[in-house]
Amino acid sequence: MATPRHRIAVAVAHAHAELDTVTDSSVWSMTPEETRTTLVEITRLKTRAAELEARVAEHADDQTLDTWAHQTRQRRPAALRAVKLGQALATRSQVRAALAAGDLVVEQAQVIVEALDQLPADLDPGLVDKAERHLVAEARDHDARVLRLLGKRLLEVVAPDLVDAYEAAQLAREEADALVAAKLKIRDDGHGKCHGTFTIPSFHGAALTKMLLAFTNPRHRTATEGAGAPRRPGPQALGRALCELIERIGDKDLPSTGGVGATVVVTIPLEVLEERLEQACLLDTGGKISPALARRLACEAGLLPVVLGGRSQILDLGRKRRFHTRAQRIAIALRDQHCTEPGCDWPPAMCHTHHDQPWAHGGPTDVAHARLLCPRHHARYHRRT
Repeated sequence: MATPRHRIAVAVAHAHAELDTVTDSSVWSMTPEETRTTLVEITRLKTRAAELEARVAEHADDQTLDTWAHQTRQRRPAALRAVKLGQALATRSQVRAALAAGDLVVEQAQVIVEALDQLPADLDPGLVDKAERHLVAEARDHDARVLRLLGKRLLEVVAPDLVDAYEAAQLAREEADALVAAKLKIRDDGHGKCHGTFTIPSFHGAALTKMLLAFTNPRHRTATEGAGAPRRPGPQALGRALCELIERIGDKDLPSTGGVGATVVVTIPLEVLEERLEQACLLDTGGKISPALARRLACEAGLLPVVLGGRSQILDLGRKRRFHTRAQRIAIALRDQHCTEPGCDWPPAMCHTHHDQPWAHGGPTDVAHARLLCPRHHARYHRRT
């Protein structure tokens, strides 16, 4: 290694030399007080070194960054974090000075920088300096977790007259971001259970929690589960509450899709419904449920029982109506299962009900002369004709 010439390089070399002198020293003779003091000073030394590392890393180019990460056997993202910290500290002189003095730990410095970055871009620079000074001072008494909370209310300290307008704008941004980030993943494991994760805005999370808690209140749980049900809802109680919520939502409360409400259709043989036969019942989604569950759900909202062999609704309205009725759409969906074009598996809910003979040309609006077509194939069919 070449002899260092820059003051920072020289200082680092001297620090290594000093630490080399205590490499083999035992600590058994240190008193408790000296141990505590030394640990505090080591932490301060680490933070001072972290500030120096960030300052030098901010100066590094891409090739230097790659070499540094490789020679120190650290992942490149870890090295990039030091670069980003150095870039942030370049414009936050008070945070940098406190970190360089060992008065902050890196986590505190990162929280302060993030809080300052959240301030309005058009805020007076003098107020930004005041905010930075305030959080650096609070860091003497609070850890990073508390500092993060204080950072959220930072504008109340430095510019209380702007708080309301800023808070409204910030909430609007957060809500918009939350809607963009909203997602749901759900999968059936093939053994009677579905697993999933979701991300939704805070408001909708609060609303969902309220709905579930309504099903887990002690009086309702005693009525449905009997005496002795736990009073505090745990994960299992909330899971059962979600199931009950899904069962209780009626299709009238939901938008229609494919001309039919969001109804789960269960094909139940009459013998099963009358408990003369035990046989699995088929869902229009392709799954199956037990006859006991089918019988229970058959009398509740949100599920339409199709009883084979029983009295059915009128499905053939001839020429009286152009559009298929809800009952007709359900019957066609049960029969076709998906788009009827070869190779297309679009589900019934995403398909149109197509007249084989156009209604305008005398075609009847019934089940026998209709089929499912997805929007693409439906449009293609009419372009051909």
